[in-house]
Amino acid sequence: MVRQRSSWLLIAGVAALIFVSYGATPAVTTALLASTIRQSTPLILGALSGIFCERSGVINIAIEGMMLMGAFVGFLANVYTGNLFLAVLAAILMGALMGLAHAFMSITLKMDQIISGTVLNILALELTGFFYQQGLTTQGKLTPIRIPVLADIPLIGPVLFNNPPITYLSLVLVVVVHILLFRTVWGLRTRAVGEHPKAADTVGIDVIRMRYINVIIGGMIAGLAGGYLTLEAVGSFERAMTNGRGFVALAVMIFGKWTPLGAWGAALLFGFANALQTQFQFLGISTIPHQFVGMLPYILTIVVLAGFVGRARPPAAIGQPYEKE
Repeated sequence: MVRQRSSWLLIAGVAALIFVSYGATPAVTTALLASTIRQSTPLILGALSGIFCERSGVINIAIEGMMLMGAFVGFLANVYTGNLFLAVLAAILMGALMGLAHAFMSITLKMDQIISGTVLNILALELTGFFYQQGLTTQGKLTPIRIPVLADIPLIGPVLFNNPPITYLSLVLVVVVHILLFRTVWGLRTRAVGEHPKAADTVGIDVIRMRYINVIIGGMIAGLAGGYLTLEAVGSFERAMTNGRGFVALAVMIFGKWTPLGAWGAALLFGFANALQTQFQFLGISTIPHQFVGMLPYILTIVVLAGFVGRARPPAAIGQPYEKE
């Protein structure tokens, strides 16, 4: 009860701060919040990917590699087809293949799941670096879709209702995944195989199948996060362009206690840190060295992991291979 009251007080305090800031500098505040939403999009998608995997009992540190491969394949699909819809599908499909590879190594071969994820991260980094060719040009990128009337609401409108498609989709997925995990039979079974797979098996739940499906779905969402980078945010590809976002997404997932809504709140916090350092650089603030400003999101990651990892309780059977008796 005390924790819930503190959370509401924190939300009220943040809302009041935003209101006061908007009254003083409306343009800067709107730009900062809009950037927060954009910067948090790949993080929440990566965190949702991790939630699907780890709620079913499979550690997934391969989010970085899944995102990078999704970004690369989506970029190539955009270059050679010129169809952004097909490019997004290609990114999702590539993520699904990476998820399948992780599931095969972790569930069927029973490899150490940390090693499996590390292998995929290294593989993604090397493959994209080897096959990338400079000079490739795309056919454009996904552009914002303005929702009439709603986009005219002061402050909230430009921030929430004037975004590109994947950004909208990420917000919808937060709600959908929350309902799926905590309000459906599928979610109950997923959480059961992540907490006590033997008990789940005794009541007829196919633990191996559930884990496979969830890891593949997690890969698809990570691929979509990569597609966001090349098809919506930047419009091009660079080597190692995920730049650690997959690992930050893991911190977001842990900070959010393996829940979609909690992870979304954490993603907004990290997105705000990214947006703040970008805004500092844009305004030309020279009193703080730009290296220190660029470190803000990563310092926040370290602080969060140091302060919350020990307090957050992961699914009980996470990382444990299951053998049917």
